[in-house]
Amino acid sequence: MTAAAVATVPDREALLQTARGLRERRRIPEALTTLARLEALHPGFSRLYQERGHCLVLTGNAPAALEALQTAVRLNPTLPACWDMLEQIHRMRGEAARADEAGRQLAVLKQLPAEIVMADSLFADGDLAPAEAVLRDYLDRDGDNVGARRLLARILMEADDLEGAEGLLEQVLARAPDYHAARLDHAMVLLQRQKPLAARQQAAQLLAQDPDNRDYLKQYAAACVALGDHEPVIDLYARLLEGLPSGPEAAELRMWRANALKIMGRQAEAIADYRAALAARPDHGVAWFSLANLKTWRFSDDDIARLRAADDRPDLQDMDRVYLAFALGKALEDEGDHAGSWACYERGNALRRAAGRHRPDVAEACAARLKRVFTREFFAARAGWGVADPAPIFILGLPRSGSTLIEQILASHSSVEGTQELTEIGRYAIELCGRDPDCGLPLEPEAMGRLTVAQVETLGARFLDETRTYRHLGRPFFIDKMPNNFWHIGLIHLMLPNAVILDVRREPMACCFSNLKQLFGTTNHAFTYGIEDIARHYRTYLDLMRHWDAVLPGRVLRVPYEDVVEDLEGGVRRMLDHCGLSFEPACLTFHETPRGVRTPSSEQVRQPIGREGLTQWKHYEPWLGPLRDALGDALTGYRT
Repeated sequence: MTAAAVATVPDREALLQTARGLRERRRIPEALTTLARLEALHPGFSRLYQERGHCLVLTGNAPAALEALQTAVRLNPTLPACWDMLEQIHRMRGEAARADEAGRQLAVLKQLPAEIVMADSLFADGDLAPAEAVLRDYLDRDGDNVGARRLLARILMEADDLEGAEGLLEQVLARAPDYHAARLDHAMVLLQRQKPLAARQQAAQLLAQDPDNRDYLKQYAAACVALGDHEPVIDLYARLLEGLPSGPEAAELRMWRANALKIMGRQAEAIADYRAALAARPDHGVAWFSLANLKTWRFSDDDIARLRAADDRPDLQDMDRVYLAFALGKALEDEGDHAGSWACYERGNALRRAAGRHRPDVAEACAARLKRVFTREFFAARAGWGVADPAPIFILGLPRSGSTLIEQILASHSSVEGTQELTEIGRYAIELCGRDPDCGLPLEPEAMGRLTVAQVETLGARFLDETRTYRHLGRPFFIDKMPNNFWHIGLIHLMLPNAVILDVRREPMACCFSNLKQLFGTTNHAFTYGIEDIARHYRTYLDLMRHWDAVLPGRVLRVPYEDVVEDLEGGVRRMLDHCGLSFEPACLTFHETPRGVRTPSSEQVRQPIGREGLTQWKHYEPWLGPLRDALGDALTGYRT
């Protein structure tokens, strides 16, 4: 539990106890006023609605009591007192079927150990630490209870202890292989731990038992998406949509299907599904943003009016407001209203930044520690370590640097397969060094200095084995296009000394502006939501890349984005030479190469190369003075 959560629990519990004490003294109006205050602070707290039900029963207001109690069990089904009151009220009102259902729910809870009911109830209200304590104490006495172990695993999942949750679920399934709910949890944990193949295998086992189960189908589809296997999920989502009435679930499924269609280059069908998602939910911010994120799509005047209307809603969810700000920014940019567009981008960035935890000083400190660990002497002492396989090609740099273009060019070669932004290298670094909670970067890079030759070789072999999952074409070389791997060049060289590494670098004003106008779908790029943050990150990137160039001279090929735009064939030949590959004309007609592309540039790389990306930022020059100042000498030194 976070420090903030711990701090709020006593206030929440104190208010509940106050309301309970007032009820016991029959001061019902004061109790209800206290509960209203508690609801304003903690609207998802189930026990406040249970207490409200108690109060309303005493006033004789059965309809209001029913409403409160039903809210309580919707939030938290493990409240015996609620089910007991619901059964009694329904019987009093002559609603036998509803009374019987409440009675069945109560009977189920009475059959369970009291500790499990208590832990489940605490978990439902977000009290993770107390719930975990109750369960661990219980399991010390009854370690064979697989239901308790599964519940503890779910609590650990919520607390972000995915490794602990995975271990517990493995124990549960070893004892009870037919425990399908635990297997579904296991598939979810595996996916969160970036083990998509194992997650898909678990989902496939579940589907073998129940082929039409919607939760199993969705989990299987999510694992396919994580594996980069988008073609089958298009039909799978269509199957889930059959007979489904319009509503929130239909909107989500349309979104997911549209994303898969977009990745596979079926733009017209993707647009139709995004439109269908908006028909199901007109204020669906992510659907509006996804249309904008096609880059080549232009909104109509009617679309812009609908966007503004959705954005003006006072009850909009925070993330929907962020999505709409970036979508409206793109719509106004296409209209030539750069002042209005910048105001939207600025607002979206401020909202997104306020929800994040990025700290530029942490990233700068991590770069300094990496430089102290990975010296010329470090690499000289470990020459010849790792696995000599030359198959991987790492394309790295900053987001929005042109790396998707370079990937598409190289993946058009008959010997190279493009995969996706693979997470393995970053995961290994975190396993070895720990993870900084603010930036997600290695916490103790010094740990890499303690690796043995055998451990390094194992890591190299592990990378080649785990990434085989993403290679479907049987080509001798494959691309890992994770931009953040620039942090891990030292580890990459140690593990895979013959791998190719390309650093795609874009002029700083263009690159930073492109990041400021882009909303990313993950938390990996929290540094992109503020002018000072992105400028400092760009400078940190330059500093670390200069270090890699100094301690590993010639190891990384720098690929200036502008040079490739100005002289495509020259840039292509230079890259292929560095990769040891012969020239192929298909690399010049990269936009004709049929393949899935998952990044925001997916539609742009399906068109011939253009120059608009070189100067697009100039439309916003009146508002980018602070960015220019923050970049400082990076503006002239980025090529060195």
